[in-house]
Amino acid sequence: MTKQKLQEELKNSMMARDELRTSVLRLLLSSLSYYEIQKGGAGYTASEEDVLSVIQKEAKQRRDSIEEFKKAGRQELVDKETSELEILQSFLPEQMSEDEVKAIVEQAIIETGTTTIADMGKVMGALTGKLKSKADMGFVSNLVRERLS
Repeated sequence: MTKQKLQEELKNSMMARDELRTSVLRLLLSSLSYYEIQKGGAGYTASEEDVLSVIQKEAKQRRDSIEEFKKAGRQELVDKETSELEILQSFLPEQMSEDEVKAIVEQAIIETGTTTIADMGKVMGALTGKLKSKADMGFVSNLVRERLS
């Protein structure tokens, strides 16, 4: 996914008068512009990996918001955030299943020879490259922590 592709998606959603999709894409492009400024100023152009990273960050924010709104009993906001999350996920690569992630976590623990929670960083370092855009890293972290406890 590139910034240009997102801009095309924004144009298409505006022409289709899809207000929710347009809103999500505007926020996403704004976050991407902010990311570019943070990385290197006006001359920096986000790579595909950067774009994926920003989309994942926005998706994580939606998941966190959904949890908080559920706790507060705000179903209308849960529904809105869920719709936004679905749109963001449409721009991410296919996510791995829970079983696939568990198998990779087990393999990484064996490969790194890690046995205690103190060495969790070694496992997470090994997993980040393998799973970064294919699984929610918060979920991966929880699996590793659970397995090493």
